[in-house]
Amino acid sequence: PSPCRHWSHSGERWLNAHTILANCFANVGRNDEALVLHRAIYAKIVATLGVSHEETIRIGCNVSVSLLALKRWDDLKSLVCDQLLPAPRRSLGADHDLTLRLDQNLATALGCDPKRTRDDLLEAETILQDVIQRNRRVFGPAHPETLRAEQSLSIARARLARA
Repeated sequence: PSPCRHWSHSGERWLNAHTILANCFANVGRNDEALVLHRAIYAKIVATLGVSHEETIRIGCNVSVSLLALKRWDDLKSLVCDQLLPAPRRSLGADHDLTLRLDQNLATALGCDPKRTRDDLLEAETILQDVIQRNRRVFGPAHPETLRAEQSLSIARARLARA
């Protein structure tokens, strides 16, 4: 039986219950199941709120994190570039935490994909340099997101040196 069968299917309750369940799946390493739920939630919220609503973008970010965990680099790059990043850049701005997170997820996909090219690594480096600059301005130099981006940049540069 479905773990959700006792929950109301009304909008907000459905969204909250399924988001919690998807995050629980991700937290215990059941990333395939988390991805299925995150995608279902994303489809429902896009239909309800549209692509530019902050909650839609937040859920889209969850989809990207699931793809990242599953190392589905091509799917992640396509989703972030084609569907997710244009909306937050337009509606939330380049300095919003969701836009920054999506940029960093894209850079990670570019740098971690085993099929990466030198150009992919250069693009990842450029994106991360920009993310770090914006993170420092928005959050400060000691913020965990800034530190995470700096670590990602170090990894990208090391891969670039070996390429």
